[in-house]
Amino acid sequence: MLEDLILVIYFLSILALSIFGAHGFVLVYYYLRIKKEEAEGKRKKLKPKLLEELFGDEKNFPAVTIQLPIYNEVYVAPRLLDAISKIDYPKEKMQIQVLDDSTDETVQVVALKVMELKSKGFDIEHIRRGTREGFKAGALKYGLKFAKGDFIAIFDADFVPNPDFLKKTLPYFYLDGNIGMVQTRWEHINENYSLLTQAQALALNGHFIMEQYVRNEVGFFITFNGTGGIWRKACIEDAGNWEGDTLAEDMDLSYRAQLKKWKFIFLKDVVSPAELPSEINALKSQQFRWTKGAIEVGLKYLKTIWKESLPLKIKLEATFHLTNNFVFPFILLTALLNPIVVMIKESGNYDWYYFILGIFVIPFFGPFLIYTLAQMEIYKDWRDKIILFPLFLAGSMGLAVNNTRAVILALIGKKTEFVRTPKYGIKEETEKWENRKYVASRVEWVTFVELFLAGYMLVAIILSAYYLELAAIPFQAMFFAGFSFIGALSIKHSKVWNEYIRRVSLVWNIIRGKFALQRFRVR
Repeated sequence: MLEDLILVIYFLSILALSIFGAHGFVLVYYYLRIKKEEAEGKRKKLKPKLLEELFGDEKNFPAVTIQLPIYNEVYVAPRLLDAISKIDYPKEKMQIQVLDDSTDETVQVVALKVMELKSKGFDIEHIRRGTREGFKAGALKYGLKFAKGDFIAIFDADFVPNPDFLKKTLPYFYLDGNIGMVQTRWEHINENYSLLTQAQALALNGHFIMEQYVRNEVGFFITFNGTGGIWRKACIEDAGNWEGDTLAEDMDLSYRAQLKKWKFIFLKDVVSPAELPSEINALKSQQFRWTKGAIEVGLKYLKTIWKESLPLKIKLEATFHLTNNFVFPFILLTALLNPIVVMIKESGNYDWYYFILGIFVIPFFGPFLIYTLAQMEIYKDWRDKIILFPLFLAGSMGLAVNNTRAVILALIGKKTEFVRTPKYGIKEETEKWENRKYVASRVEWVTFVELFLAGYMLVAIILSAYYLELAAIPFQAMFFAGFSFIGALSIKHSKVWNEYIRRVSLVWNIIRGKFALQRFRVR
């Protein structure tokens, strides 16, 4: 029967979401255990010696290459280079590679900045490949051919590394010759710019504290986050170097390196400031890349992971890590089926079915605990941060169409371009980005699907109210808010909207001018 089939599919969707949600309790359990062991003195923090203690004179410090992959970043590239020039490290031991694949005026802006830093005695190269083959992975691999350093630090264009970055990260490599990568936590220089950036900060804090930190402390696989970290050059080479066959080159190399028994370290107390996307279309392109890339890496390595002689808990955690983006198709499927399930309930006796569904609410507290504990770890005013959790959750639901598309394309093996996330050098609320380059010039078809689903969920809310299925309304309202928020912002944060507003303003000003002229003539 069709009704039974729909109920089965809906049940499986909720079950899948519940399993991923319940995994949050696993991370929370390990986090609380780590904190307890730290309080009891059973877990000691890593305390490496300072570089001065290890090497004495600065002339003996290890050689470091800093790679800066850039593609059309005219607003933030100069800021990055200024920050790199302020890093507290001997110039003769620091090589800077600007891996510039740009096709716009960023090339000239960077060239002038490189000349300026060269005149100040920096060992800096402006490297132009003349191709984007392999995208970011290709640029990093190309630069590695000419890297003089034993260690490779990497920063994306939107980062503003602190002067003490190298002195705080390099000592950890000397705790163990098998340490291949040290990752720092991202800090957000424009967190308070808007509700959008605040919600992103909440999400990233959850990732770094409850995923990177906890996984690293327990001994699970973690990943290099693509920037704000430093590698041992020998580790990159031993793991097979950068590969551009996925959109997550950072996660790809990380898994290969750890499968070859290299160790990673995550430093939650060492931060690398960076700019968050200030407009929704940039965020959507970033989320698409991260989602598709993770699925591609999972398809590439999950079979190998399960064949390796690893503890079962590591295999299971790696599986959750590499497959958690499958939540998005299930979120979308749940949204589509929910109004139909409400109508089915009214047409038959399925009380037992809905009682079972009610139990699945419990696992959804897992993500709430994850993000709450993460904010508590970072902020004193964490209550002001976690109040945004409903907005973050609604936004995650609203991104389901965008990210489901990414999952499907990954599963069918469809190759897509590495679309970098545009940044505008925005920090303060008074700063504007609307008329700058890189703003989306058109509205993608995904946006119209999101707006259609917003309308669909509004009908669902009305339907539930009519049938007095009040328990379904909060769930549907979250979907409505999410799809509306993402869809409407996608139009507003595009040049199409800006042009519309410009024309409306022009017409209005003409009309006002005519009325003013008429009043003047009457007088």
